[in-house]
Amino acid sequence: MRIPVSWLAEYVDLPEGASIDDIHAALVKVGLEEEGSHHFEVSGPVVVGEVLEFTEEPQKNGKTIRWCQVRVAPEGHRAADGGDDVRGIVCGAGNFVVGDKVVVTLPGAVLPGGFAIAARKTYGHVSDGMIASARELGLSDEHEGILRLVTLGLDPEVGTDAIALLGLDDSAVEVNVTPDRGYAFSIRGIAREYSHSTGAAFRDPVDRVTPAAVSGFPVAIVDEAPIRGRVGASVFITRVVRGVDATRPSPPWLVTRLKLAGIRSISLVVDITNYVMLEYGQPIHGYDLDTLQGGIVVRRAAEGETLLTLDGQTRSLHPEDLVIADDRGAIGLAGVMGGAETEISSSTTDVLVEAANFDPVSIARTARRHKLPSEASKRFERSVDPKVAEAAAARVVELLEQLAGGRADALGSVHVAHSDPAAIHLPLTYVPELIGAGFTDDEIIDSLRQIGAAVEREDDALVVTPPSWRPDLTDKATLAEEVARIVGYDRIPSVLPVAPPGRGLTPGQRARRRTGDSLAAAGLTEVLAYPFASEQQTRSFGSPSGSAVPAVRVANPLDPAAPFLRTSLVPGLLDVARRNVSRGLTDLALFEVGLVFQPLEGVAYGVASIPAGAELPTEPVLDELHRSIPPQPRHVAALFLGDALERRPGRPAVPAGLADALDAVRTVAQALDVEVQIAQGTHASLHPGRTAEVFAVSGGEKRSVGFAGEVLPSLTAELDLPRVVAVVELDWDALFAAARPMADVHPISGYPAATQDLSLVVAVDIPAGDVERSVAEGAGELLEAIELVDDYRGSGLPDGTKSLTFALRFRADDRTLTAAEASEAKLAGAARAAEEHGAAVRE
Repeated sequence: MRIPVSWLAEYVDLPEGASIDDIHAALVKVGLEEEGSHHFEVSGPVVVGEVLEFTEEPQKNGKTIRWCQVRVAPEGHRAADGGDDVRGIVCGAGNFVVGDKVVVTLPGAVLPGGFAIAARKTYGHVSDGMIASARELGLSDEHEGILRLVTLGLDPEVGTDAIALLGLDDSAVEVNVTPDRGYAFSIRGIAREYSHSTGAAFRDPVDRVTPAAVSGFPVAIVDEAPIRGRVGASVFITRVVRGVDATRPSPPWLVTRLKLAGIRSISLVVDITNYVMLEYGQPIHGYDLDTLQGGIVVRRAAEGETLLTLDGQTRSLHPEDLVIADDRGAIGLAGVMGGAETEISSSTTDVLVEAANFDPVSIARTARRHKLPSEASKRFERSVDPKVAEAAAARVVELLEQLAGGRADALGSVHVAHSDPAAIHLPLTYVPELIGAGFTDDEIIDSLRQIGAAVEREDDALVVTPPSWRPDLTDKATLAEEVARIVGYDRIPSVLPVAPPGRGLTPGQRARRRTGDSLAAAGLTEVLAYPFASEQQTRSFGSPSGSAVPAVRVANPLDPAAPFLRTSLVPGLLDVARRNVSRGLTDLALFEVGLVFQPLEGVAYGVASIPAGAELPTEPVLDELHRSIPPQPRHVAALFLGDALERRPGRPAVPAGLADALDAVRTVAQALDVEVQIAQGTHASLHPGRTAEVFAVSGGEKRSVGFAGEVLPSLTAELDLPRVVAVVELDWDALFAAARPMADVHPISGYPAATQDLSLVVAVDIPAGDVERSVAEGAGELLEAIELVDDYRGSGLPDGTKSLTFALRFRADDRTLTAAEASEAKLAGAARAAEEHGAAVRE
């Protein structure tokens, strides 16, 4: 919100000589963050001049210039720059006549953009200054020739300071207004906040006008589809002003204030409605009364209805849109933008003024649906004071009478159906207990009255009725915050809590860090993917088996194409990979540790009631909150594509694939110290035969915790990814629960190991992992490690068989093993494999 300083001073006393920094500092004290400052960047001698005569001189380039004689000071007096009272000035514009009073920038003046004025030789003359346009002065973005003061209704004396005359000496402060403080989107609101901060006297602009009694204009509020049970319009005021001269220029003070506030001047009537919106915080809309057909109806849009808005676009309306309509149909999007058919034009003589109060949710949805933000919608969606509409309409009527020559008519309407804010019970002890600072009863009461609340005392408590412009004050916690803000945040002491000894990261937090550190140390890059998914993504990787699972749909998704909470981390990694591959990064190893959302079949999840303010939730409330959200297990996932090892001289590139995904499984298992088993698996989105199911083993039981494999080539082609993309996803919570306790960790033995190889011939359809587990179980406690080093299928073996070679490492904790002991353990493993899988030792 930009606030012209001269405008602010009309409604609150500013100290003499108050600077922009002083005003910002005062507003920061009450929570309005400083954003910047604005001014016209015009300085030096800029005066009113009178064109005495000019000679038109055609140039060789086809352009015609005027060699002008311009009086810049009363006859016989020195000019503002100390020079002669009559100057010769070259001007390229042709829209002025002899006798016109214009704005002259004399040598030494500086215009916006750092443009310095000096006496310069041009077109065969020495131009001793410049006749300025509105654009060159920073008053307008349009360049329509020289600014003729008569068009502004001004006839000042020659030599008058034009900077002060046009209000170019004014400046504006800009503050950031948070969504809950919509009242601060007005000069009225900012002036009140400055008063809270400094104690300066505040003068409410609402008190300057008296709404007139009007009737006779037909208005109907017909809202058959209210949002959340709230009717779209609670206040609707109309006033009629006749005999308006819409061709009159806006006075300079109005133009400069609008410009400093960030709004360009359009026409007198429109400028007045914008001016009052900034002043009161109440959006105003003006209609050309002669273009209306019948009365006004406020209703929801009909199916298939369209509207040509003021920006020249024809918009297809949604049945949820609140519209202003007359007998022909929709003539405006309520609270967002008016329609072109009833637009104020230069031929308008009778104006219908509308000041209404619309439901914030309805306006916000319409503005976003049509991608049509406006100054009006920005205010309505943050809530507008419902009691200011009549005063704002009266203020517009007053300005139309003063500036546009209009006369107020008794025709109009008043519809008021808003309810007063509910009273809040506030124990006097609550504020100091919540804020943690001492406040007297008088300070609490005075602070609440300063913000406009009605306060009554009942024993040791207050009954507080918030003002109509503060819909954000809904409970005692928000009232306590206001007391702290008004009295001063500096009253709140800074006290650091004492950390109990022996506290630190929880076991789960340490384990999560180990997981991420281990994967990063293995060369993977951690990413944070988008936590929302499309319906197709939830089907592709909804569960470890690839079967469809229910997903939670977001009520108001940021991206309509991804309205579901993710049930898997893999789709997000695929999206990240796709983005990186499109930018030329073809070798990727990515991982993410994050939450997924896996609702239970048949369970409905909704919004639970949340305690207001600082109240601690009770056990039943906590249970309700937990039931209102789906289970959110933590998963870890990784993705590999391209080359795992780059090509080097004498070494070919090693492509990434399933082996890298399985290595990531082992890395996570080692970081968490959990035993995992890998078996042949299936997944609807992974390549058959190159998919593994991962099990966590704990207490003699094993549980499926995820999958690893290569994504189907058809799916990678659809995503514009390389043919081979390996992925892995594990249930981190399940792995952590299966981790071995510290007591099970064995110390490192100081005795040497005995190594032997074992080759077994088995049927080709028997998984190598099953044979490996049988050998390990049969070899007993002396076996320290087992690894598959060869899988041979070819000549020398019976048909339908394969040879699996395992490297075995044996070690004892208390002695050096003999070769006989190692061989005995190896043969015991081979015997178990023969018993369970028909394996034979290969000779």
